[in-house]
Amino acid sequence: MKKTSNYLNRELSWLAFNQRVLDEAANAERPLLTRLKFVAITGSNLDEFMMVRVGGLQGQAPDAGPDPSGLTPEEQLARVSEAAHALVAAQYEILLKELEPQLEAAGIRRRTSADLSPEQAQYIERLFDHDIYPVVTPMALEPDTNFPLLPGLTVNLLVRLAPDRQAAAGDRFAVVALPRALPRFFTVPAERGYHYLLLEDIVALFLAKIFPGETVLESAPIRLTRNADLTLREDQAGDLLEDMKEILNERRQSACIRLEIGAGASAHLLTHLKAVLDVEARDVYAAPGPLGLAAFFRIASTPNFPALQEEEWPPQRSPALQPDESLFDAIARQDILLFHPYESFDPVVRFVNEAADDPHVLAIKQILYRASENSQIVAALARAAEHDKHVTVLVELKARFDEARNIGWAESLERAGAQVIYGLRGLKVHAKACLVVRREATGLRRYVHFGTGNYNEKTARIYSDVSLMTCNDDFGADASALFNTITGYAQPMPFRKVEAAPLTLRDRLLELIQNETERSKQGQTARIVIKVNSLVDVAMMDALYEASQAGVQVQLNVRGICCLRPGVPGLSENISVVSIIDRYLEHARVMYFLNGGEPLLFISSADWMPRNLDRRVELLVPVEDPAASARLLGILETCLADNVQGRSLQGDGTWARLKPTGKRKAVHAQEAFFKLARDAAKATSVRQNEVVFEPVRPAKPDAKP
Repeated sequence: MKKTSNYLNRELSWLAFNQRVLDEAANAERPLLTRLKFVAITGSNLDEFMMVRVGGLQGQAPDAGPDPSGLTPEEQLARVSEAAHALVAAQYEILLKELEPQLEAAGIRRRTSADLSPEQAQYIERLFDHDIYPVVTPMALEPDTNFPLLPGLTVNLLVRLAPDRQAAAGDRFAVVALPRALPRFFTVPAERGYHYLLLEDIVALFLAKIFPGETVLESAPIRLTRNADLTLREDQAGDLLEDMKEILNERRQSACIRLEIGAGASAHLLTHLKAVLDVEARDVYAAPGPLGLAAFFRIASTPNFPALQEEEWPPQRSPALQPDESLFDAIARQDILLFHPYESFDPVVRFVNEAADDPHVLAIKQILYRASENSQIVAALARAAEHDKHVTVLVELKARFDEARNIGWAESLERAGAQVIYGLRGLKVHAKACLVVRREATGLRRYVHFGTGNYNEKTARIYSDVSLMTCNDDFGADASALFNTITGYAQPMPFRKVEAAPLTLRDRLLELIQNETERSKQGQTARIVIKVNSLVDVAMMDALYEASQAGVQVQLNVRGICCLRPGVPGLSENISVVSIIDRYLEHARVMYFLNGGEPLLFISSADWMPRNLDRRVELLVPVEDPAASARLLGILETCLADNVQGRSLQGDGTWARLKPTGKRKAVHAQEAFFKLARDAAKATSVRQNEVVFEPVRPAKPDAKP
């Protein structure tokens, strides 16, 4: 029997995270469409996990050594398969046995060919003839030929046809490709409610029209997941833009690492498919319901059933900002800390828009890792360049699954006249920073935005992140030094305030942890609070273990992967780990160190993973404004206290849901944050609308005539 490692396995920890998300789909206290949304989220999450993590494990050499948890790649694949199959079974149990019956009772019904009325059947046939048949493409599967190059994550139909009477061969097979240009869901006329039919079910109903004169023995929906763990050999790369385009092309043709198929498929059909795709049995997922559960975002966002969705929490205006006030005036008055999406992301968008249109702005420098599809920020940068401002944008072409969009943004910004950097050789640039240089009466002033999240207006409404806007001279100097380093050949210079990976960020974090450890050894009270998305790095975990053993109180708020084992006697009895899964994706990275009673608080773009600390450009930014740092600490304390949506990690890797007990009141962190933002915005609005009676007094007579 293997000795228990001090670390949990990364992949199994991630699957446990996705299970926590799925638990929200099973939460009967949530509205039905919100529960369906969580099913869709788990489907999308699992797709990416399979493409990247399982694809990476399958690509490792058979004799590769164990990971920190002690598992070899083959052992990880076996355990991942077991856990993933259990997760998929739970997804369909919730969808088919809990949600769909309740949704049908509420008026949202998925129809099948077997339960269509004659009128509905006629409607569907006309729909097929006019809108679907001209687009779909059947492809014969000839013996000893390659399987058609079907795009990954698309649903298609595999068809088994009776043998050709003129030939001695057995059954024949074909694929009907269902293009992404067609919608997945088709509305079916109904007296009330929203009834829909899936594209694959419609096509299966009319296969006789696609294969006239043939006997269709059976059909089954299939969905391939292709390996996306393809990396650029940057030591051999020439033109980064063209090489990234080649990577995208290779991803479309990569090996199948997961096969999803309708559970009704015969053993004969499945055996044939496994052989032609070279897929092992453990990578086959037979689904008793619709494939590609991420597609159900479409149904979950149906607008005509507000009672089945959560009450909207509109982003609020920050009390630090006055109506119609220039962002530059507001930032010059004080540092501004924004907590999204409780507070609107609009000031960040306005920051770039105002800079683009302000005649006093000379230069804008920005890092774009992920931007939204119709990005106002990118449009503002292009407009600024067209206005002859000096615009420099680092567009990270290696942002996984956003490569194609970022290539498009990079090319459009270049056409507008911006100086575009495609990234750094050997490193991903994941830092979130925007620098604006403005000429003012006192000379040039630098305004800076640092954030924990991307410059993406869409995800800023569903990701919980922190923004810091400042014109502090030290931060301005650091931002300038950062951009000079990553856009040119400048040697990295010591920063005044911030720390950057892969230069000094890791060492600074270890130093901060060690300082608390030493203070505790000397009998002082010591405390560390860390909020990150993932904790994987062994050196960081070892430092936290050492701090715990020295008596430091270590409280961690980790949304997703956590490889640290808390509460283990002699190892981590002073460490606790809480995870929050709620309507918003917890995405902010915030760090607190008691520091002998003079607390140090930071925001960061980096999770505590080797890739972030060693292979990416990341930032650790101190928050020194007293009001802003006090607010950050309040955010951390509220997250740690959440006993409504919080879960506590146990030393064996399981998670226990927290509940109010005894005299402890219920604390729902995200709801509390929204109410605080709403109340602050209302109070500010009242103050601004107060009528002030100011008497006008006669001027004093001049003493001299």
